Amino acid sequence: MRSYSLLAPAKINLYLEIIGDRPDGYHELAMVLQSIDLADRIDLRPIGTDTIRVRCDHPQVPPDKNNLAYRAADLLAKQFPDALARYGGIEIVIHKQIPVAAGLAGGSANAAAVLVGIDLLWELGLTQSELQELGATLGSDVPFCIAGGTALATGRGEKLSPLPDLDGFCVVLAKYRNLSISTAWAYQTYRQKFGSTYCPPEDLECRRERLHSGPMVGAIAHKDRSKIGQLLHNDLEKVALPVYEQVLQLRQAFESVSVLGAMMSGSGPTVFALVESRAAALEVEAKVKSAIALPIWIFG
Repeated sequence: MRSYSLLAPAKINLYLEIIGDRPDGYHELAMVLQSIDLADRIDLRPIGTDTIRVRCDHPQVPPDKNNLAYRAADLLAKQFPDALARYGGIEIVIHKQIPVAAGLAGGSANAAAVLVGIDLLWELGLTQSELQELGATLGSDVPFCIAGGTALATGRGEKLSPLPDLDGFCVVLAKYRNLSISTAWAYQTYRQKFGSTYCPPEDLECRRERLHSGPMVGAIAHKDRSKIGQLLHNDLEKVALPVYEQVLQLRQAFESVSVLGAMMSGSGPTVFALVESRAAALEVEAKVKSAIALPIWIFG
């Protein structure tokens, strides 16, 4: 029977603004999301039993229902039991390149690839919108990871408006090998510190006034690389950088060399810099490595 091998690209946040609370307990967000070349590979093949099996070459990736890739397969098995009975279960093999708990949506990317791959394996014929609707039940980043590219994300991150593709950029990413930041901690801490400034869920006028993503969207539309670098913004830096000094040091190391802009991605701890060429990326990588001697991962 057929098998599939899919790439699951990581994403970075070029813009992340927290507007307020939602009735469902999540935060109302405005984000600009961007796929990058760094990717995991997901191999999918049918197996003879009606089970889901997950294997990964990274020791921190769980092989059970705590893994979003497993949950994506389980979701489709429950939604389409006839297809499960006809085609059998799935073995999912994850070849990790995206660091774990890095603010790069690695788990969501894996789940997105599993949804797309099983749709092909089981010949479900689902549209991208249908896959995204299913993905949104697994995590806020999964719908974007299904579509990829460049997008404005609102709601809790699941409502997407495609933006013009960015070209002419290279991204350099750095992360301390043994440092991770809990996404739940980042958002909960932000709520504790800044919740008094939130717009109430029912106050639509307040929410419209709080949205400041327009200039970034405009810069992307006009492919203004310099302006995009200047407009990088992440509200979660307000809580992460004071607590995680290493992340702040990485950001400062990038800013001290010739980059268009630098910022923490998502809830961190990965920091990225935008540059205009591969040669510039290699130069930035060398300078940051020489400035920070502690072990870090850097991806061009």
